Amino acid sequence: MANLKDIRLRIDSTKNTQQITKAMKLVSAAKLRKAQNNIQNMRPYALTLKQVIANIAATQKVSHPLMMARRNVKNVLLIVLTSDRGLAGAFNSGINKFAEKYHAENKSKVNIDFIFIGKRGADFFARKNIKGIEIFTKLEKDISYALASTIAESVVERFLNDKYDEVRMIYNEFKSAISQKVTCETLLPIEVDMSEAASLTKFNADMIFDPSPEKIIEELLKKNFNLQLYRAMSESVASEHGARMTAMENSSNNARDMISKLTLTYNKARQEKITTELTEIVSGAESLK
Repeated sequence: MANLKDIRLRIDSTKNTQQITKAMKLVSAAKLRKAQNNIQNMRPYALTLKQVIANIAATQKVSHPLMMARRNVKNVLLIVLTSDRGLAGAFNSGINKFAEKYHAENKSKVNIDFIFIGKRGADFFARKNIKGIEIFTKLEKDISYALASTIAESVVERFLNDKYDEVRMIYNEFKSAISQKVTCETLLPIEVDMSEAASLTKFNADMIFDPSPEKIIEELLKKNFNLQLYRAMSESVASEHGARMTAMENSSNNARDMISKLTLTYNKARQEKITTELTEIVSGAESLK
């Protein structure tokens, strides 16, 4: 059994760790509320934007390369969205395992290239000798619509130049503070349900557009893609804070249980030491009689 000093040091060390995990939980909870508000605020805009695109495309019979599915998909661009930091439970490992499985199952059928948003995904695949064509880090600090637009412009250019036939993203979709779902979503080509839009639209087929419907559709599709990428990044950040908050709460609870066990062990060892000393004193006194 460890001596009293060692047990006392372990108790103090565990208490210090518990204070850190509690503080990290509170910080993640505050950041999570901000991230949730960001997601909720953009949803109405994203929904309306896609409806406008569908309405114009349905009434004006407009098509665009960003909306056209390729018959023979040979080249796929996979965007893997993780975090830069750990201490978030299975947040990053779930995405990395999903992406690794997708790559293993499809690499014989199509050519797959990677773009990594987040350091953890890039490091994971680097250990497997898979390098991304682009890597973006500092997502938590620099997340913004401007960053999403920068990434989106690069992806759209590659898609329009026929370098890739399909663009997919793997990320954690935010469900709640304790629930995140690994999702593989097709970003390009953009899916627009024109049949439903044609029956629900309030647009008139004889409506005159300035600029032309083709130009409007092109701009709106690019904005929609930027927004979808920004939404995924926001959902990933919210999921990260939720996962970290849960992980830190579990760590705090484990630290509390460990402190209780160590305290019990400390008290037992202390009692044994006291009992031993009393026995020695009594034995010494008896021997002097």
